[in-house]
Amino acid sequence: MLIAHFIAAAIAPLLVRQWGRNAFFALAVVPGASTVWALFQTPAVLRGGELSASVEWAPEFSLRLGLYMDTLGLVMTLIAAGVGTLILVYCARYFNDSEPGLGRFAGVFVAFAGAMLGLVLADDLIQLFVYWELTTVFSYLLIGHNTELKESRRSAMTALTVTTFGGLAMLVGMIILGETAGTYVISELVAAPPSGTLVEVALALVMVGAMSKSALFPFSLWLPAAMRAPTPVSGYLHAAAMVKAGVYLVARLTPAFPDSAVWTWSALFFGVLTMLLGGWKALRQYDLKLVLAYGTISQLGFLIVLLGAGTRAAALAGVSMLIAHSLFKAPLFLVVGIIDHSTGTRDLRELSGLRTSMPGTFWISVLALASMAGLPPTLGFAAKELAFGAFTEGGPFDTAVLVGIVTGSVLTVAYSLRFLWGAFAVKEDVPDTPVHAPGALFLAPAAAMAALGLLGGPLSHALDVLLARYADTVPLAPGAYATHLALWHGFELPLLLSAVCVAVGLVLFYFRHQVVWIGTRTSFVDPDRVYRRMLAALENLALQVTGRTQRGSLPVYLGTVLVSLVVAAGWWMVSGRIWEGPHPEVRLWDTPVQVIPAVIVAGTALLALFVRRRLFAVILVGTGGYGIAALFYLMGAPDIALTQFLVETVSLVVFVLVLRRLPSLFSAPALRGRRVWNMAIGAATGILVATMTWFALAARQAPSVSEGYPAAAEEAGGYNIISVLLVDVRAWDTMGEISVLAAAAAGVASLMFVRRRAQPRKAPGGVMAVSVTKSPEPAGDRSSIDLGELRMAPDSMHIKPRWNNAWLPGADALPTERRSVIFEVVSRFLFPVIMVISVYLLLTGHTAVGGGFAGGIVAGLAFIVRYLAGGRFELYATAWVQPGALIGAGLALATGTALGGAIFGTDVLAGGDAYIDLWILGEAHVTVSMIFDIGVYLLVIGLILDILRSLGARIDEQIERDAAHAEEDARADALARAEEVTS
Repeated sequence: MLIAHFIAAAIAPLLVRQWGRNAFFALAVVPGASTVWALFQTPAVLRGGELSASVEWAPEFSLRLGLYMDTLGLVMTLIAAGVGTLILVYCARYFNDSEPGLGRFAGVFVAFAGAMLGLVLADDLIQLFVYWELTTVFSYLLIGHNTELKESRRSAMTALTVTTFGGLAMLVGMIILGETAGTYVISELVAAPPSGTLVEVALALVMVGAMSKSALFPFSLWLPAAMRAPTPVSGYLHAAAMVKAGVYLVARLTPAFPDSAVWTWSALFFGVLTMLLGGWKALRQYDLKLVLAYGTISQLGFLIVLLGAGTRAAALAGVSMLIAHSLFKAPLFLVVGIIDHSTGTRDLRELSGLRTSMPGTFWISVLALASMAGLPPTLGFAAKELAFGAFTEGGPFDTAVLVGIVTGSVLTVAYSLRFLWGAFAVKEDVPDTPVHAPGALFLAPAAAMAALGLLGGPLSHALDVLLARYADTVPLAPGAYATHLALWHGFELPLLLSAVCVAVGLVLFYFRHQVVWIGTRTSFVDPDRVYRRMLAALENLALQVTGRTQRGSLPVYLGTVLVSLVVAAGWWMVSGRIWEGPHPEVRLWDTPVQVIPAVIVAGTALLALFVRRRLFAVILVGTGGYGIAALFYLMGAPDIALTQFLVETVSLVVFVLVLRRLPSLFSAPALRGRRVWNMAIGAATGILVATMTWFALAARQAPSVSEGYPAAAEEAGGYNIISVLLVDVRAWDTMGEISVLAAAAAGVASLMFVRRRAQPRKAPGGVMAVSVTKSPEPAGDRSSIDLGELRMAPDSMHIKPRWNNAWLPGADALPTERRSVIFEVVSRFLFPVIMVISVYLLLTGHTAVGGGFAGGIVAGLAFIVRYLAGGRFELYATAWVQPGALIGAGLALATGTALGGAIFGTDVLAGGDAYIDLWILGEAHVTVSMIFDIGVYLLVIGLILDILRSLGARIDEQIERDAAHAEEDARADALARAEEVTS
């Protein structure tokens, strides 16, 4: 079910490109199927059954993938999947086919629905956190859908910042909770909860995360700002899904910690406060969407109060209100979208007469608002009656909470009436708003949810059977009795309080103008302004600290790091008299030949301190690198030597490319004292690292793991131990390294490309599109050709490709003085040879020297030679595939191989090998790790191409532009001097 969501998200852009907005109907099938599946699990849950499945991932680190569904999980699944299905159907009529970024929006929306399902079904704290952060990232993308609008981007960043802060605090709390309990499995933790001061701290941190996600005070500011998002996003994320994540977390942990003072008091205090502040702010909003936004904040506070109170009655009322809230708030957001779509405005001061012009929308709003205000016979009324009853039999503290939620309910009635009046009433001095009537399919999702909210009241007895399963996991309050969800409880105090809420709410609505005046005058603190000032202060502090500590001198930075290392590590080595312990025997060399590269390395390092030319320094450093490669080879590590040699070669090329934009000489000759200081730091660091390495060899108490490497290589079907280590035994490390390489490529490109990468598309293989026909002349005195009814150009006007016989077609764009015919011919001959060698290294890496990394660098060197010979246009013609596509394909192939091991094998990154008979070609040894290595191969090629385009082609463009500007300036100066002489 979860995998289906993410697969649908991946193909959503393709479906939208093919079918336009109607693709949302196809995408709605996935959450719709999840809803149907969840409904089929209802009988099992009613019988007390619990569905669970788990896969051990890394048991030594307490990491597992577990899914668990009980009553609460079933309810949240139905909300997330069911409401998501209806809103996807709504999207099919809300958007136009020409909506910018519609494919991306569809994919992210479905991915968010999948992440939300994963969150509510996760049975592991760490897994829950991963899904939690996925919803944060996806919501950021959805809120910032209109990327061209500054306010949209700012709102998305606000939501991301606030919820990420809470998520990090929650992660710390989860780790403390899991370590204290001895398990990260949520069902086990709830069954046997830990206790103690540390647990209270953990619960406080988890509550911070829940409050930030559910927009409780003081984290409420991000939700109104998020109303910049398209209406379907507001209807799903901010009514039925994302904001419910914090509520769900509170509901999930309350059965385990009903007696925790920190947990209960935090939920009650901040919940009541949020309910009151959100409801009061809703009464002075003019944007219908903001009325609902602040009303949502108020209702979320109400839900946190009920689900965090720690009593059975409150828990039953909370889970009932959880369902009711989704069924009335989501359709109301959809109604706002319909009104905005039909009239072009959401400002209630500009809307008038919609009750008669949009009757269907009006009655849908009436049903949803009746449930939100708690009017019979809706589910909202039944849930609110239970909520009032949960606090009527307690002590003074319960009475205070009851007063708070009754006051909040009064505000709910008032802003419900404000919404109905503002959207549909006929207003004085406001002309009737022109509308175009919405279609039936546009109204259907909102109508379906509003109707379910209405049916929920009469069917509350049937619903009670299911919801009581969750409520029974929370203990009864002292002296209380078990309550039940029902539409009618008789003439009791909750019914009287409901009547008071309606009456006082009507009074507040009657004096709505005075309420707005008072609310505006008493609004002393603007949370959004406070947040902006806090960010500005933080940025100013960061700027001041950076200005004082980061002075722009790389030698100072490196020297500080190395001196700190020498002092910190050297002090412990000297004070601990480490030399008095056991240490290995000193061996100067294995063979005297090793002295030659060692002397070269030391000599080039010293000479680099005295040269003034940057190019000489680069060559000396590269020579030292080659010396290190020679040492590796002499020590019996040809794989490492080959990799070092190749990396050093690419590094030299990159340095030379960058040096074109730098002065040939260092800015000032190094002072003698500075050179001595640099030599001292380098020598101290070298001696320290060598000494630490030497003594570290004596610290081993157990047999070396390297003794098992030959057996591991044989088990993996390989003979090259180094390659087997990289792509089999330590494949996780390689996954991390190639991810870093991908990030490095993105970083290099982002530093060099201020604007989007643009280049002419070229046909591969040197085929250039050249016109071989002459366009016909206009007949008579016409200035253009009259094509009449012609819709297809004749064959004589087609552009036909013609083979360019030049050795390097792109080199024709180079100036004559920069071309070398010999180099062009040699590079053309060498290119296929080098590419064949790179493929050979890739295919034989598992059994001989080579591998995907070395093969990728060799292929990259082939492109480097082609670029150096023919320039940037030759690079474009040769490497016509975008580097980002290669990097993405390589990373996807490696990741897919890793996940395939878990699906088809026994574990993530599980390996395997086979021998394939290729008839006359012989028998081929194929391994799963070779597929992984192909991903590494593609990624490395993409990285080198990205560097060539960023530091090579991009700098070429800058040099050519500067030369053109200099030529223009010189021509202008010459013309000015000529005019002066003439005058």
